[in-house]
Amino acid sequence: MNVQKIYTALLTTDLAAAEGWYTKLLGRGPDNRPMDTLVQWELFDQAGLALSSDGEIAGRGVMFLYVDDVAAERRRLQGMGIVLGDDIEGDYSTLAQVRDPDGNLLTLATPPSRPFPPA
Repeated sequence: MNVQKIYTALLTTDLAAAEGWYTKLLGRGPDNRPMDTLVQWELFDQAGLALSSDGEIAGRGVMFLYVDDVAAERRRLQGMGIVLGDDIEGDYSTLAQVRDPDGNLLTLATPPSRPFPPA
């Protein structure tokens, strides 16, 4: 398999409301609207985020986003009404979590402080 790109796809009950919430979270609107039930953000060349109101495309999910500074993101998001939970000090990263309006769990994490152990 030669994987070219991956999208995290999350189900939403109200696509317009979710689009607004994720626009705040990501700091910009979606890049694509391939169909009435789907919006997509191109996060970087090999990955993106998709929100869908079509249960055949997506299901409840969990998403991890590495960010440079969890504290800075906490301040930015709090100013827009998105409140992250308390910091969680992990073995490799500092984490903070929030649920989107549909209950999908998002974890913001600093980049790993050291390499993960090999599988």
